[in-house]
Amino acid sequence: MKIGLLTISDRGARGEYEDRSGPQMQAIITAATTWEITQQAVVADEFITIVDTLTSWCDAGLNLILTSGGTGFAPRDITPEATRRVIEREAPGIAEGLRAESLKITRHAMLARGIAGIRGHTLIVNLPGSPKAVTESLDILLPILPHALDLLSNSPNTEKQHRTI
Repeated sequence: MKIGLLTISDRGARGEYEDRSGPQMQAIITAATTWEITQQAVVADEFITIVDTLTSWCDAGLNLILTSGGTGFAPRDITPEATRRVIEREAPGIAEGLRAESLKITRHAMLARGIAGIRGHTLIVNLPGSPKAVTESLDILLPILPHALDLLSNSPNTEKQHRTI
């Protein structure tokens, strides 16, 4: 599986703030999977930049893109809107599941606006921007990702699973 990790942060993109959520995503993915992280970047909270990055990564054949940041209530938090422009189909259960489980940890999860969706054979999931929230979200998300990515790639394992259900 080919993975992209995109941190969305104005301060991070300007070099005023060290990105900690991107490296946190990378550490968790590397420790928990054999997936290859082929793209990793920090971009500003700019609609066109986010759309262009997500689109090019999807078109390059990535299986999964995890974004971090830009999912809150601040005026420049536009990650969900940019993601919605890129995806062809939403995956609302993923975003709903992340929020529901995160609510067990903090009431601030009600403020999370992240979405998940599919473009071609790529799953895109918006995660919150803090390293702590990234860790909590990936703890929730990682167990379902192998099956989700198998379904998107139309792997032989997926067909076999469907026949036995």
